[in-house]
Amino acid sequence: MGKLIGLVILYCCLFCLRELLVFGEVVIDKSCNASKYDYNDALMKAILFFEGQRSGKLPASQRVWRANSALYDGISDHVKLVGGYYDAGDNVKFGWPMSYTTTLLSWAAIEHKASISSAKQLTYLRQAIRWGSDFILQSHTSPSTFYTQVGEANQDHQCWERPEDMDTPRTVYKITPSSPGTEAAADASAALAAASIVFKKVDSNYSTRLLQHAQSLFDLGDKYRGSYSASCPFYCSYSGYQDELLWAAAWLYKATRASKYANYVLFNEGWSQTISEFSWDNKYAGVQILLSKEFLAGKRELSEFKSKADLFVCSVMPGSGSTQIKTTPGGLLFTRDAANLQYATSASMILSIYSKTLTAARASGVQCPGKMITPSQILTFTKSQVDYILGNNPMKISYMVGYGTKYPQQLHHRGASIPSIKYQPTKIGCSQGYSSWFNNNKPNPNVHVGAIVGGPDSNDQFRDVRSDHAHLEPTTYMNAAFVGLVAAVVPTRVTCFESRLSYGNDTMDLAQTI
Repeated sequence: MGKLIGLVILYCCLFCLRELLVFGEVVIDKSCNASKYDYNDALMKAILFFEGQRSGKLPASQRVWRANSALYDGISDHVKLVGGYYDAGDNVKFGWPMSYTTTLLSWAAIEHKASISSAKQLTYLRQAIRWGSDFILQSHTSPSTFYTQVGEANQDHQCWERPEDMDTPRTVYKITPSSPGTEAAADASAALAAASIVFKKVDSNYSTRLLQHAQSLFDLGDKYRGSYSASCPFYCSYSGYQDELLWAAAWLYKATRASKYANYVLFNEGWSQTISEFSWDNKYAGVQILLSKEFLAGKRELSEFKSKADLFVCSVMPGSGSTQIKTTPGGLLFTRDAANLQYATSASMILSIYSKTLTAARASGVQCPGKMITPSQILTFTKSQVDYILGNNPMKISYMVGYGTKYPQQLHHRGASIPSIKYQPTKIGCSQGYSSWFNNNKPNPNVHVGAIVGGPDSNDQFRDVRSDHAHLEPTTYMNAAFVGLVAAVVPTRVTCFESRLSYGNDTMDLAQTI
């Protein structure tokens, strides 16, 4: 009898191992250290970056050089708009990209909770999300009013000042039924809906409040339709507002499971387009990836979104036979020259999420015109994008500030390029900032750890010159996408990804496809 029990146990173990080899992730210690890049460190620094972008009164736990700033934002309109994030290297708070940033961070926390927790970064990530969602909440001052921007962008860009010193106008912009901005309202709705999922089990009251405002903002954007233009020419809507409405409805469905949001998506699925880009302006691919998970979980009426998600994969993945996005000679996805890494990180983030979704559904992959592309091939490619950013590129430079030994020294960032007010408290004015700090050729006095820069050109070339904002300026949404991307390849204590064991021998030879 004992031998029989032993044989049964052995058979069960072998069967489980087979299942893992074919369908799952395999625990192999060597794979945890297979890369020469420290993904845990990169994740930590990518999240730390957001503390350097904070506006408002900073907490005692602040870990970087910044101090309080913009403490009277909103006073001109008798509202409190203190807090939130500066979007990039300037001192303006743009609500639309801030919402997109918050959604991406929340999506990362939802999809990669285990790996982020294993890296001991989940608490910090939740803090980064809440810094954004708190500001979005207070910007929604009534069901019919949402403040979308603080700061006069043109005047701000004429000055080079620390946020702590800034004295340019803090003009506020808002949307109302008579002055609509559907993109901004819908994106804010998506951000709060996604954040509500993150906080549902850790702060249920806060989660409920987030969801209530998300629903109200969706109603504001959908009922009073009109394209948002307040932040133009800095953030102009080129794709229209349909993608943001679908994006918001998809997140609201995920957060509430309410049939009205599922019906909204289905009724308006004709809006969805086959697209090869995912960005703050164009959310169609994100909608398709998000809803494909629902389709694969059994909601079969969403098949159109799954089909378009597959087309997105084929349009981005090298060697698919229908690739629309170029890669540089060094292997980086290249959409356009200005801040290209925002497109590379965002596309790669949702590709990695789709790889996980397909794996969980035990799907064989995506059939493209040139070949079948498997989930592990998708993940292997997205990992190559992480490695490129961290230093595996022709310039042998890390495009994350503070990571590795060689990284950009002249980040196009006002706060980082001028000495901290903690050590040089004398005010540095508008023109003095330009003459003394913007125009000098020295490294920034403050290392903005974790900042992802705009990146190299189409030939993998990069010049570390502060004035080159297209390639040296960081943005919150670029870092948010990188958080979701690098979290996909961070090994957990339980499982470590081994690409050559998932789905048999289907790993992609990147040297042949890039």
